[in-house]
Amino acid sequence: MKLELSRVVQGCRLGVLTGLGKSGQHSLEVPGCLLYTRCATVPHLTQDTLHTLRDLPSVTQVSVDSLAEHHEVLEEFKEGVRKFAGLHDAAVFCSLYDSANTSPAGHVTNKTVSVWGSGGRIELTVARFMAIQAAIQPDCYQSMADGETWQAGTSRKRVRKAVDRTLAHLDECLVLHQKTQELKQAEIFGVVEGGDILEERLRSARETAKRPVGGFVLDGFHSAAMEQDVRVQLIKATSAELPQEKPRLVLGVGRPDEVISCVEAGVDLFESFFPFQVTERGCALSFNYTIDPDPETAVLEFNGEMPAVKKLNSNGDENTTPYEMNLKDKRYQDDFRPLVEGCSCYCCKKHMRVYVHHLLVTNELLAGVLLMLHNMEHYLGFFKALREAIASDRLQDFKNRVLHCREGD
Repeated sequence: MKLELSRVVQGCRLGVLTGLGKSGQHSLEVPGCLLYTRCATVPHLTQDTLHTLRDLPSVTQVSVDSLAEHHEVLEEFKEGVRKFAGLHDAAVFCSLYDSANTSPAGHVTNKTVSVWGSGGRIELTVARFMAIQAAIQPDCYQSMADGETWQAGTSRKRVRKAVDRTLAHLDECLVLHQKTQELKQAEIFGVVEGGDILEERLRSARETAKRPVGGFVLDGFHSAAMEQDVRVQLIKATSAELPQEKPRLVLGVGRPDEVISCVEAGVDLFESFFPFQVTERGCALSFNYTIDPDPETAVLEFNGEMPAVKKLNSNGDENTTPYEMNLKDKRYQDDFRPLVEGCSCYCCKKHMRVYVHHLLVTNELLAGVLLMLHNMEHYLGFFKALREAIASDRLQDFKNRVLHCREGD
């Protein structure tokens, strides 16, 4: 795996991550996102339905918390989660937690961390964690870490202990990684912790960078964890301590405005759980990321006739964001337009808002399928437009377009 940067613009790193997958033939453009799954399956979508989408990420994300209960099955299967789940030849990245879930805190010790499956809490030692990785057989995975320092009011002593534990876990994981045949060709990502304390963030980054890791996971920056300005300052400072040639993945960040600010701070990769969360709310992504507007919109903007800008939520909660429309709302019960004009997804080409509204209020499973198709297409289009804006030196135009969410549809 190798990160080839083509340019760095205002902190944004544009390039390609190459040598991915068992064959080494896959690549992933950065800034970019991983393909979000639960139990190695994209929620609401079959593999055939999923592949109707364009420009799918070449790296599929799975998580230990969703697969730990299936450890024995995967171990007996012997060929890893890729073949077990029918992921074809996709590259697989394994994270510790599913960022779309909220896990209870207070279950980390010097020797163990805990994850939650459908049957409850599962306590993991480093040996058990690495045995699960050997059964999953990912192409890259994050090391075990103590990530419980993002809550407000966490003491400096607790944060320091989390950094020490995470480094100790990484060292143990590296020893077992070298001894595990199933992980011979896999890359391990070191986890950078430190809560909101700059000194600990820098120490974690410097020490992790000394280890033979393939990349870095920036943990504890979840949308609900801290103010966006604080997050950006910490990521900028942390990124400056990391080698340029290795990728940085941030966990728990998905909103478009937060993605842009993290990219400017030096982040390369993101998860794609945000479209799933939007789908679960019965909503459709509907923000504009096109730098060059259509002629009608351009004239309205020029004449100052566009609706007032809607203020963004800054609290990072789970309420509807300015980037989506709530299709459960009664105003859509007689709206015969597509979800988003000009969108090329199956839902927008074949169905109308009124139909998706009907599916939602009658609790039809098809609602989740159609919304997930649209939301994934829209989100992947956002990342593609972001890369194009960086490449063409039009990042500010792109930011103005995305951040100025408008009222109305």
